[in-house]
Amino acid sequence: MNKKKKRQSIRTIKELENRLQKADWKQARLYLFCNFVSLMLMTAYSALMFSPTVLNIFPEGGDSLRQLYMIFIMTLFGCTVFTVYAASLFFRKKSHQLGILMALGASRKTLAPGLFREVILLSGSSALLGILAGFPFIMLLWKLFRFLIVDNQYMILHLDFRCLWIPAGFAVLVLFCACLLAFVYLRKTDILDVIQEEHQNEPVKELGLWCGPLGIVLLTGGAMLGYNFPTFYQNLTHRYAPALLKLLCYSPVFAGLYLIMLHTVVNGWLFRHKNPWKNIIARSMMKFQGKQTVNSLLVTTVLIAGGCFGIFYLPMLGTGTSMNIEQREYDYSWFWPSDQQLPSEEEIQDLAREHKIQIADWKECPYLSLAVDSNVMIDNADGSFSWKYYEISSEGHFLSESDFNRISGQSLSVEPGEYYAVTNREETSYRVVDNSTRFTNMITREVLPVSFKGFVHFDQLGALYTGVLDDSDFQKISRGLTPQWQGTMAFFNSEGKDSYPFARAFYERIVASFDDDSFSTSLYDPVEYIMTEGYTNDYFGASYRDVDDHLDRSQLDSADFRMFWNYMPQFRILDSTEQLNTFSVFMMTFLFIGIVCFTAALVISYTRCQTLALNNAYVFYDLKRLGASPGYLCRELRRQAGPVFQIPTAVGMSCMVLLYGMMLYANDNRYTQSEIAGFLVCLEVIAVIAIVFYAVYRRTLYGLMKQLDLHSSER
Repeated sequence: MNKKKKRQSIRTIKELENRLQKADWKQARLYLFCNFVSLMLMTAYSALMFSPTVLNIFPEGGDSLRQLYMIFIMTLFGCTVFTVYAASLFFRKKSHQLGILMALGASRKTLAPGLFREVILLSGSSALLGILAGFPFIMLLWKLFRFLIVDNQYMILHLDFRCLWIPAGFAVLVLFCACLLAFVYLRKTDILDVIQEEHQNEPVKELGLWCGPLGIVLLTGGAMLGYNFPTFYQNLTHRYAPALLKLLCYSPVFAGLYLIMLHTVVNGWLFRHKNPWKNIIARSMMKFQGKQTVNSLLVTTVLIAGGCFGIFYLPMLGTGTSMNIEQREYDYSWFWPSDQQLPSEEEIQDLAREHKIQIADWKECPYLSLAVDSNVMIDNADGSFSWKYYEISSEGHFLSESDFNRISGQSLSVEPGEYYAVTNREETSYRVVDNSTRFTNMITREVLPVSFKGFVHFDQLGALYTGVLDDSDFQKISRGLTPQWQGTMAFFNSEGKDSYPFARAFYERIVASFDDDSFSTSLYDPVEYIMTEGYTNDYFGASYRDVDDHLDRSQLDSADFRMFWNYMPQFRILDSTEQLNTFSVFMMTFLFIGIVCFTAALVISYTRCQTLALNNAYVFYDLKRLGASPGYLCRELRRQAGPVFQIPTAVGMSCMVLLYGMMLYANDNRYTQSEIAGFLVCLEVIAVIAIVFYAVYRRTLYGLMKQLDLHSSER
């Protein structure tokens, strides 16, 4: 009889539990949505990051790839905190149901299977759906990008399904945290505490008004310290700064962010010395849930900063490249060594006539390939580095004074024993022949002692590691050079309207004219190769690059070919038209980074606003009964929801503006015209993003007003 009653009791409790679960479905939907979005974004990001399409474009060990990994870690952290937070909200609502069942006599042992079954079902199903949706999501975005911006054969996204290990691991982590939270809430001993869990608050202590300004100081100072410390450490110790030490230098940034968010919750940013009681209700409601609010603001700020970091890459890259193309002195320029047979002037004129193009200002000039001396940084076995001087270090291209003046239209005067280094007008070229003291003929090994006199500007040759010699020195050092170490540069303009088909046909003819051994990358240096070949101990203290990894001439439109081929010509109309094609994968990757980060930030902000408002619904109800006007209640609601969107947006964007400003200045301790132009475009971009965030905020606020039954003309 007792067993029968017990079975009936269990059956009754289970039926009641099922009914309560159905009643709490709204709370479960929020957790399902958050988990689904996190897994979808994580899967899509992993698929993109480990796609062969992307990995083949991003150079291994390059800054772009490191940025990709860094932002991925930030996104992983943000999604983890966000999902665990959503789970905690679900269990706080769930605790009310558990309390009712425990008050009716249900034991923890009886409730545990149903609770854990529900957790596994909700977490597992949302995670599975999120992972499955991740691939269509990234494919859809990729196809949309191809349709709206650029489409070519290199923009076909190939996926490596081994990337599933990351979202699978993330799903397991989320499930573990959810089960742990379920266990914690189930272990509560006091039934009243369990029932009232939903209404319990996490207040933060009162802080002085110094908190916010101190946070700003720490944030700014930490960013400057962290960014400049590696260089300072290298100059001081001749060692690379350890990763942990570099991370510690950025710790004031995180402390500053925390203080700023804490000040936002506790004090707010409005000046209130005249009326300290103003906004007291809104501030009090935020403070009562202060810990979770601060954490939410921190995560959102980090995600917005990461999104801006990715988005800023696009205008900086695009603006700089566009200005470089427009500033060239000639519409067409190319060069080739004398052991190659390229189309003659007559052949090119014939090709131009076929496309109804008039060629003007045709100029040719010879150049020499000489070895230059330099200090080379050597990585030592103990982890330190040192500088060693080599009389024969790398290859440089050199023109005579008269030829340079003829093609540039300048009046440069070079004395015997002197030389000038050619750079672009902004002096941003990273390959410049400066501070050399001797040039060497690699055939006769004759040495020309020289002294560096300064820079001369000519954008067309700014990236070719070029110098200008006195005419007599040019003739002297050229004696005995074989065709491999001599060459020709050619330039011309198109008279009137230019033609893309002509530029395309000319480009294809140039590529077809080179022999198969000429398609090494720009990383290949013939001088360095000669000096390292056959040596037991490497000439430069490190193994030479794999010079056999040549480019494929059939892939002449790929980003690798256009960016890294040694003899890549410069055709203005071709480069302007193909700019998007060249950088399409870079652009798509960093654009998606921004989309992922901003989407996660918006979802977190929306969820937090829902929590703040609905957890304080009884406060709004009491205020309404006490006679508070709808306008007043709406203003109090805005004062809670506004900082959740506004402060992370302002701080995250400001951090990235500061970081990019430091990065641009650190390049050469100045801001160039192209950098300023790109930076202004970045500011326009974040203005658009801020408008989007504001629109979402207004829509969220409107929804909260409807849920709380607040009607006001002020919206």
